[in-house]
Parts: sequence; structure tokens; C-alpha cells
Amino acid sequence: MISSVRLKPLTWHPYIAPVELSEATPEQLEAMKVTPSAKKVSEYVRTLVHDPESYLARTVLFNAIMYVEGGLARSDRELGALGASMVNGCKFCAVVHARRHAELTRSDDVVTALYLDRPEALGPRDAAIYSFARRLSAAPSEATADDIAALRAVGMDDAEIIDLIHAISIFGWANRLMHILGHAETGK
Repeated sequence: MISSVRLKPLTWHPYIAPVELSEATPEQLEAMKVTPSAKKVSEYVRTLVHDPESYLARTVLFNAIMYVEGGLARSDRELGALGASMVNGCKFCAVVHARRHAELTRSDDVVTALYLDRPEALGPRDAAIYSFARRLSAAPSEATADDIAALRAVGMDDAEIIDLIHAISIFGWANRLMHILGHAETGK
């Protein structure tokens, strides 16, 4: 039995001053309406919305990959995002998606195993997803038919595999945006 890891939320600090909502243009305000979280508009969103057209395109794509109904289970998408973020060194995204995976599965067993570097403790499906996320993030050109066969061997169909590839791939991009635009640290 592995003792549970408790991940504290991180705070992301932008290098570029975020758009203040009170000073946002009508185009920026309209673009922010596609933000997935109805709870708040984060500093990250307000930083990206300096360019409302690209923010809108990015967010519509992100939402279609991560929040679409049907296809790959949301928890599996979050595991793909977590694996990619760990490889890409984006601690902020890794913590966010680890916490979401634990919420969706109502268990922190997978997250604990990964943060304690014990992937051998994962079940077959989680292990296949995590392994593929790491491989695709580290060297996409080295993914092979054997990687796809391993996903099929744990019951994934082609549509689910494509959903997983999209989730992993968008975090290759999202992680790099986070790194360039700011840095994360533990909340105070």
C-alpha cells in the first residue's frame, strides 16, 4: 500500500500584466466568455486574452479536446494531461490535472503512485495511458504501432486513442505557454 500524496494548489504568476477586467476591450470580454471555468477568470486567461482572437481559437480547441461529451473518459484525458505535464516540467498543470483526475475518479491512488515515481503500482489501463503520454511528450516521432497496440490491449478504440493523442498534444502547447508567460509556486 502506498501512502497518499497531498498536492497543494500552486499559484501562477504572469510575467506580463494580465488584462484587468475593468479595462478589457469588448473583443477581450467576448473572447473570455468561452473560458471553461465559470467560477473565475484566471490571471492566465487574462494574460492570454491580450490577443483575443488567438485566445478564442485556443480555448475553443482546448474545450473541444478536454471537455467534450463522449469518447474517452474525462479522467483518462486528465491522466494524459498529467503525464504530458510531468514530462514537460509544468508543475502548475501537473498539479491541476492530478487534482482533477483524483476528483473524477474519487481516488488519489493513481496520482500518488505517479508522484512517488511508482508507475508499476498502476492498473493496466492507467499504466498504458501514462506510458503513452510520457512517450508522446518526450519524443513524438518515436511513438510506434506498438504504442497504439498497447492502448488497444487495454480496451481503447480508435476514437478514444485519438482523444488521448489530442489531450496529450494540447498539453505540449499549453505547458509551453505557461512556462513562457509566467511561473508557478506554492500558494502562500
